[in-house]
Amino acid sequence: MSLNTDRIGSAFAVAAGQNRAALIPYIAAGNPLPASTVPLMHALVDAGADIIELGIPFSDPQADGPVIQRASEHAIRQGVGLRHVLDMVSQFRQVDKQTPIVLMGYANPIERMGQKIFAEKAQAAGIDGLLVVDYPPEEISHFADLLDEHHIAPIFLLAPTSTEDRISAVAKIAKGYVYYVSLNGVTGAGNLDVDDVAARLANIRKHVTLPVGVGFGISDSESARRIGNVADAVVIGSKLIDTMAKAWADLPLDRQSDAAITAGANWLHTIRLALDHGRSAVERSQ
Repeated sequence: MSLNTDRIGSAFAVAAGQNRAALIPYIAAGNPLPASTVPLMHALVDAGADIIELGIPFSDPQADGPVIQRASEHAIRQGVGLRHVLDMVSQFRQVDKQTPIVLMGYANPIERMGQKIFAEKAQAAGIDGLLVVDYPPEEISHFADLLDEHHIAPIFLLAPTSTEDRISAVAKIAKGYVYYVSLNGVTGAGNLDVDDVAARLANIRKHVTLPVGVGFGISDSESARRIGNVADAVVIGSKLIDTMAKAWADLPLDRQSDAAITAGANWLHTIRLALDHGRSAVERSQ
């Protein structure tokens, strides 16, 4: 197993040893300001994040809801692209050499850079995993091998509509963890049915031996706790980004970063506390 993938495995091992789900926040690189991204990443780690998913800004993020779309558009207006995101991770790694970083985005920016060049630069930056929404597992075995050669885990989405064939295809090439989208539709939408999530995770685990994180629709401590009782990780993005956006909206430019970072870290810490106590509370009640 590669050094970078070991960071992901180690993060899940620590969480499991503490009898809790891992906490994986998603943030959009460059939002609210390019200079705020690295300090925000450090603040989220301090608040309890085990792994960070860092979104690559893209002009047509079809799988994302309005909150993440606005964050991505805001970053693009400030000139943030894939190369800037790689630089941000390099800066983060100057201080934090332990927390896994997973890039999440769409194929177009990677194709424009070139898959080989991207893999080389991502490895040099210290990236641990990559989740590309529109790279089907059945069609990218070569790129998955390329990522593996550069010690980057190819991570894939599964959804309620995923067929047995799709789950099996993901199981064959995925590394690090699998991200189960608990709802049909875009990020930040709908209501969670935890019993349904638990049943679908049981089916996924018949094929997939990796940890399974669950995201989409998790918006508060209670929903995070309930999902954390059945999943290996809780992935949370839209509510975190919305919390930060409300904090920095209408503020002068020189105050936006601090307001966003403080609000985001404080809110994420409440989610971590819920995960810390969730499974133990269930066990005590049984």
